[in-house]
Order: sequence, then C-alpha cells, then structure tokens
Amino acid sequence: YTKMATVSLGFNIDSPRWDQSTFVGRLKHFFNITDPRTVLVPEEELDRAKALVEGCRAGLVPPGSSQEQLLYAKKLYDSAFHPDSGEKMNFIGRMSFQVPGGMAITGCMLQFYRTVPAVVFWQWVNQSFNAFVNYTNRNAASPISLRQIGVAYVTATGAALATAVGLNLYTKRAPPLLARWVPFAAVAAANCVNIPMMRQQEIINGITVTDENNNELGRSRRAAVKGIAQVVISRITMAAPGMIILPIIMERLEKFTFMQRIRVLHGPLQVLLCGGFLLFMVPAACALFPQRCSLALADLEVELRDSITAKHGDKVPYVYFNKGL
Repeated sequence: YTKMATVSLGFNIDSPRWDQSTFVGRLKHFFNITDPRTVLVPEEELDRAKALVEGCRAGLVPPGSSQEQLLYAKKLYDSAFHPDSGEKMNFIGRMSFQVPGGMAITGCMLQFYRTVPAVVFWQWVNQSFNAFVNYTNRNAASPISLRQIGVAYVTATGAALATAVGLNLYTKRAPPLLARWVPFAAVAAANCVNIPMMRQQEIINGITVTDENNNELGRSRRAAVKGIAQVVISRITMAAPGMIILPIIMERLEKFTFMQRIRVLHGPLQVLLCGGFLLFMVPAACALFPQRCSLALADLEVELRDSITAKHGDKVPYVYFNKGL
C-alpha cells in the first residue's frame, strides 16, 4: 500500500458523488447502489471492494489505483455492506436484489389473484421476502431478538392475508379491475405493520443521533419514528406504480384476441413489466427522503433536548441519524 498518487488531491471516498440534499442527486446515488447487476458480483470481489474502501479511508490504496476503480469499489461496498455496521448484508435483503426478487414476486401476485389459496401463498411469499429486506436494512445500532422478529413476521403476514383474502371475497361482484388492485392494498397494509414491528426496538429504545460532524449526542425515539415513517412511505411508493398501473394495462390487453390465445405467457409478461417499473421505482422510492435524516432540536424529547442544550448551547440546531431503507 502507498499514498494515493493517481487519485485527485482531497478525494474522500465517503463523500457522496451527487448532492444528497436534492432528489435528483439522491436518485443518481440510488441508481448507482441499487444496480441489480451487482447481485452477480462474486463474494471475493465484494470483499476486495471492502478492503479497498477501508484502505482508502486510512489514506492507503494499492499502487496505481485510479479514482474510477475506487468509486466502483465504493459502489460495490454500498450495495452489499450495511452503512452502520459495515457487515455484509444477506443476499436477499440487499436493495440491489429488489428488482429481480421483487419483479418475480409482484408479477406472480398480480397474475394469481383470483383464488384464495393463490392469494394466501403469494402474500406469504411476499411477506417472507419483505421480512428479510426490513431486517437487513434496519438501523443496525438497535438489535432485535429472534422472538421480536417472529412476532413482526407473523403480524405482518397476518395483516397482509387478512387484507388480501377479505378484499378478494368482497370484490367477487365488483368490477374486475378492483380485484386486480387487491394485492396492492394487501402490500400497503402489510408494510404499515411489517416495518414498524421489525424495527420496534428503535421505537422503544430510540436510535443514536449525532451532530453534523457525526459526534454522538444521545438516543431519540422521535427520530426513530420519523425514520421508520419515511421508510414505510418509500416502500409503498416503490410498489404503487407497478401494482396500480400494470393491472390497468393487463385488463385492456387481455381483451385482445391474440392475448387470449397466449394465456400461458400472461404471468411471464407481468413479471417482465414489473421489472421495468421496479428498475426505476426502487431508486426513486429510496431517494424520496435523505438516507441521513435530520430532526430539529426543538422536535426531540425534552430530556434529550435539554441535555444537548446544556452541553452545546445553540450550536446544534439539528440532529442527524440513519433512517434505514
């Protein structure tokens, strides 16, 4: 290892390449790290990327490394390693797996919505997938027990199934399009339960908040509530276009004679179309709110606010925290 020679002076590998205070800047950032092609990168290459990033943070990189190589290593690092703990995330829970995983499950939910057994099976599969994603992308500073994970999983799955089966029976005599929207209603209801339940420790014990220089200031439950609420909104937004617009498209397409002749291809077609929606909506939904969330000092719990004011006076108008994804 040697001091950087082929990298521009003052290069900081942890500085975002795009302005994270704007939606467009965040969109470019998440297009980069949710790139589904990164799920095909071998584990050994991910480990090398992590070593390169950590070496760069220490001011040391292999001789001859270019800035482009370092930025690509950071892309792989951000796509596969947790921002809080630095640990490698499970394959299924990575945001880069949202497009291939989500398109298959969502396409099947939209295709097999007519019978109760099919609705039950695909909602169960979807909630199992969501449980992996929510656990993987939690704020890692707040540990959660296996019992709490189990309760969250069962509760969210129950909410999804109750919504889906109930609406499925209710819409038997309704226009066909309403029945096609049942999966989205179930997904939205489950997200409102699954995410808060999976991250309940953050709400109970609070999450670490810092000043703008990343100096820890304490733990806040209100910060946790704000972060989790934003994640719920993002997840519902991620699913909405595909699960609302695609049923309209399929409802019209299925009236054509050629579509009625190739019914066996309706499922694969919906999966591919879901992939098209998610390819854009995964980064767009993640970009709705800044990853490094902020909260005004005045909105914190009284005890924490008084503690920060006593130590820092009026020098800390806002606190910052990782909201998760």
